[in-house]
Amino acid sequence: MSHITDEQRCIIERMKEAGHQQQAIAQAIGKSQSALSRELRRNCDQRSGSYMADLAARKSAQRKKDKPKAVRFTADMRAHVEQLLQRKHSPEQIVGIAQREGRDMVSHERIYQHVWQDKKRGGSLHEQLRTRGKRYRKRGAAKDSRGIIIGRVDIDQRPAVVEKRERFGDLEMDTIIGKGHQGAILTINDRASGMLLMHKVKRKEAALVAQAALRALRQWKPHGTRSPATTAKSRPPPAYRRRTRLDFFFAKPYRSWERGSNENLNGLIRQYFPKKTDFRTITHQQIRAVQNELNSRPRKRFDYDSPNTIFEQLTQ
Repeated sequence: MSHITDEQRCIIERMKEAGHQQQAIAQAIGKSQSALSRELRRNCDQRSGSYMADLAARKSAQRKKDKPKAVRFTADMRAHVEQLLQRKHSPEQIVGIAQREGRDMVSHERIYQHVWQDKKRGGSLHEQLRTRGKRYRKRGAAKDSRGIIIGRVDIDQRPAVVEKRERFGDLEMDTIIGKGHQGAILTINDRASGMLLMHKVKRKEAALVAQAALRALRQWKPHGTRSPATTAKSRPPPAYRRRTRLDFFFAKPYRSWERGSNENLNGLIRQYFPKKTDFRTITHQQIRAVQNELNSRPRKRFDYDSPNTIFEQLTQ
């Protein structure tokens, strides 16, 4: 049954002043006598007993405001969300997984609200987010001051099939630099499956990075990784290009979105190894653990399947 409106309250006030009985008033506003009686009892002036439409509307609005709201974000749900946040899951991933499992869950916006409320209270949940609460820099905001690599092949010349993300073996590469430019982590990802390879290198030198890439790519050799389109940020040595038989295409300076899959993964890796981390203290075992965890993490673009699952489907 619908609530009594402000217009109906005005009718009630006028008819009561005119001396009409409750039965006639109820018929005039299209409500039952019990509904009218409840309205008069709740919203009349308690001192004089008179009924005034404005006062009744204010009392009704205040009652609705004071009424306890149903709590959907329960303590159990909050604990579950915080547990997944600690495992570096994003709010969207948390909601997506819950939907797949048929579990009740609030929206990802509500989870973000909870994170920011926790931050205001001095909590650390925001540190589990990929951006750690920081704003993105505008694309193209910085001027390109880097030199152009001689003989580079621009990403615009990369075969169109790579954009479809349908075949295994189209790769993206980059390096993440440690504190004080001491040490680096090579990252390689397959564009179709989202699978990630990581390898620690002592310095960001082309020869060392190339050797690390060769060692890392041995894991995928049985599945074929010699597609003709691989993006990279730094120029690989000729010997490496001959041994891998990979064609390299270069993203434009300061346009990291041109190799967006790799850039996204690098951001996820920074959740585990934040900036100013001394990479000299990181072990190969730690890097492998992060690699395995990211390859097992559900992804929105795969309808919350993991890269491991997609990898198996593409390489069967």
